[in-house]
Amino acid sequence: MKLRQEGLTPRAAQLPIQGLFEPFRVNGLLLPNRLVMPPMGRHFVQDGVPSECYIDYFRQRAQSGMGLLITEVSAIDHPVAQAHPGYARMHGADALSVYARIVESVHAVGGRIIPQLVHCGTVRERGAGPNTHLSPLGPSGLYLGFGGVTPEPVAVAAPATPAEIDAVIEGFARSAAQAARAGFDGIEIHGAHGYLIDQFFWKKLNRRSDRFGGDMSGRGYLAVQIVRACRDAVGAQLPIFFRWSQWKQQDYAARLCHTPQELARFLEPLAASSIDVFDCSTRRVWEPEFPGSALNAAGWTRKLTGKPTVTVGSIILDYDPLPSSVGDESRAGAFDPKARPRSIDHVLGMLDRGECDLVAIGRGSIANPRCATHIRNEAWDELGRYTPRLLETLC
Repeated sequence: MKLRQEGLTPRAAQLPIQGLFEPFRVNGLLLPNRLVMPPMGRHFVQDGVPSECYIDYFRQRAQSGMGLLITEVSAIDHPVAQAHPGYARMHGADALSVYARIVESVHAVGGRIIPQLVHCGTVRERGAGPNTHLSPLGPSGLYLGFGGVTPEPVAVAAPATPAEIDAVIEGFARSAAQAARAGFDGIEIHGAHGYLIDQFFWKKLNRRSDRFGGDMSGRGYLAVQIVRACRDAVGAQLPIFFRWSQWKQQDYAARLCHTPQELARFLEPLAASSIDVFDCSTRRVWEPEFPGSALNAAGWTRKLTGKPTVTVGSIILDYDPLPSSVGDESRAGAFDPKARPRSIDHVLGMLDRGECDLVAIGRGSIANPRCATHIRNEAWDELGRYTPRLLETLC
């Protein structure tokens, strides 16, 4: 009973692995299966230009059978969008040339790929990128350091003016259009993890009283305008994914919405704004979003909006977690390399119940470029374990 309350699928309820390998259509894009490699910051980037190592990096994972690849964050065409020089950018002929070659290599093996577009807001390091003299930009000019470095917001700039906000919207649209011209199969807009769009969502950093602040509808107004501008830029057929999260890199316990009713008020304007898929970022896929229901963020988003969702969060990292260890990977029980991960059963159940449509596996995809093949073959002993040392290399 405890497993059900915590959202984990019991071993006896195993479903066929084929559930992860059914095709799925989103707008004008047909995906061969439900597996997604989510955006993960590797930062092998020089002056905003991705390393050519990414060409093989993404091709290998597409060739393995990952249904959709999403690149790590790529800064939009705006003077202060980059957090630091290690962030790629979706503008400039040098960066776009590498992106076009990445797309070509993925398409050559039958893969699908979209970029994640971002403006980093006030987390931008002073002096990052070419415009070292410019201050960062945020809804109220407030900064909160990642990992709780600054427990309370501090002012680092003046609140963004309406004209500055308009320039951000235009920057997203320009980079969306550039991504389409580079051959990408769609785009994802990054509205999570404490970056600019999420700073507008988050009451702690958005203290505005104009149309971009105030209640949940006002704090979400910027995101709606960005989605609409990007839709105009990419046309009707390319899908637009939108990533949102409760948690922030500045505060893992942060919450935009404390009840399903609040979540509905948050999501409804976004759902009406031409978003095709909600990418619902959670830290652990099996954790319920609200008391009294086993639904996680993707499940609630699917239920409230009717829109397709991506579920993500520590999938295949748990291996065989004991009930008492849920939420703590370091105490996940004895590692059995031949065991089917409990989280695989959980997401298969979500798919079967219609609580999500796509399943993103992040660190497992870093650990093994053939991750999708091993899952299809249920070769659990071939997956390998993720360790932070894997981040030191890309080629």
